[in-house]
Amino acid sequence: MSLPDPRNLYEELHEEALHAASAAAIDRQHARGKLTARERIDILLDPGSFTELDMFTRHRATAFGVDAQRPWGDGVVTGHGTIDGRRVYVFAQDFTVFGGSLGEVFAEKIVKVMDLAMKMGCPVIGLNDSGGARIQEGVVALAGYADIFYRNVQASGVVPQISVVMGPCAGGAVYSPAITDFIFMVREHSHMFITGPEVIKTVTGETVTMEELGGADSHASKSGVCHFATDDERECLELVRDLFSFIPQNNLETAPFVPTADPPDRIVEELRTIIPDAPTKPYDMVHIIELVLDDEDFLEVAPQYAPNIVVGFGRLNGHSVGVVGNQPKALAGVLDIDASVKAARFIRFCDAFNIPLVTFVDVPGFLPGTSQEYGGIIRHGAKLLYAYAEATVPKITLITRKAYGGAYDVMSSKHIGADFNAAWPTAEVAVMGPDGAVNIVFKRELQRVEEEGGDPAARRAELIEEYKAHFANPYVAAERGYVDAVIPPEETRSWLIQSLEASLAKRERPVPRKHGNIPL
Repeated sequence: MSLPDPRNLYEELHEEALHAASAAAIDRQHARGKLTARERIDILLDPGSFTELDMFTRHRATAFGVDAQRPWGDGVVTGHGTIDGRRVYVFAQDFTVFGGSLGEVFAEKIVKVMDLAMKMGCPVIGLNDSGGARIQEGVVALAGYADIFYRNVQASGVVPQISVVMGPCAGGAVYSPAITDFIFMVREHSHMFITGPEVIKTVTGETVTMEELGGADSHASKSGVCHFATDDERECLELVRDLFSFIPQNNLETAPFVPTADPPDRIVEELRTIIPDAPTKPYDMVHIIELVLDDEDFLEVAPQYAPNIVVGFGRLNGHSVGVVGNQPKALAGVLDIDASVKAARFIRFCDAFNIPLVTFVDVPGFLPGTSQEYGGIIRHGAKLLYAYAEATVPKITLITRKAYGGAYDVMSSKHIGADFNAAWPTAEVAVMGPDGAVNIVFKRELQRVEEEGGDPAARRAELIEEYKAHFANPYVAAERGYVDAVIPPEETRSWLIQSLEASLAKRERPVPRKHGNIPL
């Protein structure tokens, strides 16, 4: 009996592994408007850069007749490749094989690439499209999830972790993406939830669709779980590549420098008149941010969630920066629970990965009301304060208009460790706005005027003007060094770049401790 030719055997098994799914399963995937695991990898990574690992693994389970079907690869494609020439580790769950369900070997493959990514200091990108735990493998599958969760936690703050949810992700499976740094979803295709619509209806009586419960827009606007929602998979994967260009390989490196032809001393004339004369009239902080960044390129993160605060990535003279800004167009830019948590998480990511922080301030305060107080605005607002105070990366702050009360302190003020602070001439730094301040400070005087038969409204208007003359400018803060400079708006870009480049060599050693106790 002759032995098979090794080369022929390899080619045969390699072909089987590449086409582990049936043609019918692939057709069903495409009919849903979804790509296969390998097609997704081809779009995500540089052409020809993918090196696959564990192509010839197979599950070892025997219960319920599952051993009759042992496809190569076991339903997940893993390996490494490059994005714009930079190494990343990738796993792509394959819904066309066992419905992408996770078993022992499936989990082992993911754990292996996560361990390698940690050793090599490379980001991990997970393409999730799974029916959940493989029931036939029982508790072994559950153990596999826990092994992955543990790696997610160990990798947090060491290498960037990105989750791309391109199909179902339910039950315990959602906690791996939840621990990662950024989550991408595709409308109508991606769904994340702990319990599905049928279970919810049985237990609570609520009727809800899959899309309403755990679709991309629900998580992008209501829960804040999703950072980026796109209309199709190709757009989603291209957006992952775009995000990747702003972040470093690991916590010991800086983000890639991208040369620009945009002059560092560019004067932005439009900024002269961008602040409305009326102090309560809104304007678009995103537009200000775009005007000062290199080539007006700004990648906003979680734009649908807590729109009263803006976070995202851009560049200043080629250097990647994380941007945080109050948004006067939404809730007048106040800080509430959702905005505080959104910004705090973003700030901590930037700090973990050596990305300088630039903050644009126009904040009238924290949102009042029982729903906020009962919801824990004190605790959640403290997260934002904690994140800024804890961050050791360069921190640069610009006050464009209002900076009132405790919100002034929290928004990267000099007092909590900002390195360079500036204000436009339109800036107001005060405990509160003039109307409220006059009502409190001059309450008795206004009562006296009224009792003496005078005109309290006229006197109140005079007092408001006096208050404005004293506080509706940045110079009281500048006298005390709370802002380092008052700058013409049109020179904002050059001031930000000068401040950034002056602080790139910043070295700040945190106090030795195991870790702080952030008010979770």
